[in-house]
Amino acid sequence: MEKFNDLIQSEKPVLVDFFATWCGPCKAMHPVLEQVKSEIGDKARIVQIDVDQHEDLAENYRIQAVPTFIIFKKGEALWRHSGVISGNDLKAVIEQESV
Repeated sequence: MEKFNDLIQSEKPVLVDFFATWCGPCKAMHPVLEQVKSEIGDKARIVQIDVDQHEDLAENYRIQAVPTFIIFKKGEALWRHSGVISGNDLKAVIEQESV
């Protein structure tokens, strides 16, 4: 996998899902993310980061709750949300940031 900093420099939005394998709400979000991914196609990229395996990234981005979603574009964090979110709301934010 490419380095995280290279990944978030994309011209297209990159939705990063900071999650944990033991987290119930994170597991509930998995099918929602799959659905959003299929609906948005190549408008954006969705990446999952396990906070237990990448503690440095979690600390760097002050992840205090999982799931936490951050949308990056050209290296800048444009949007952030902690907790469960509907697929429609997530898709709307991604489409707004992909303009």
